[in-house]
Amino acid sequence: MSMQGSPAEDIPVEEPQAPRQPDLAVSLERLSRLAPIGKAEIMGNIALHFTRLAAEADLTTPLRVCHFLAQAAHETDRFRTLEEKGGKKQFAKYEGREDLGNTEPGDGARYHGRGIFQLTGRANYKRIGRMLNVDLEGRPELALDPRISVQIAFAYWRDRKINAAADRDDAARVTQLINGGLNGLADRRQLLITAKGIWF
Repeated sequence: MSMQGSPAEDIPVEEPQAPRQPDLAVSLERLSRLAPIGKAEIMGNIALHFTRLAAEADLTTPLRVCHFLAQAAHETDRFRTLEEKGGKKQFAKYEGREDLGNTEPGDGARYHGRGIFQLTGRANYKRIGRMLNVDLEGRPELALDPRISVQIAFAYWRDRKINAAADRDDAARVTQLINGGLNGLADRRQLLITAKGIWF
């Protein structure tokens, strides 16, 4: 008869381990990896407020965070601007657009794209302003304040219920909900790949 212990005694017992929680931290260093040419003021305000605002908008998974930040990086020209480019010629395209709530002369220029997601149109400025208790309709230039811009972006994300499209990893649908079309989709997808390499 063998004097060795039974097979059960020879098998080491492994302690159960808690599932690893994803590191969703959004820091200036990580944002710089996503967009190395970004402005520190814009990225710094995103990093400073991201955790609190993300919780309120239920951005609680790596996929949601990656889609949000990829769209933000594209819309801000890699975190370099909070204002739409193109000037008067571009802004004139919004004049008289009832679907944007631009019903008064000059609304096209007054409510051109501003902020992280380029908030556009009187109706959007009014609705998001009410959500944040900020008079964006009366003072649309407030959307250029980096601190307010971050709040607008999360409010817009919640308002458009974009988490569902992000959960499906549907970059085209996320883009439609942010942009109204598919402008820059290839670049947005490339930024999404980069973001996944950082937050996954």
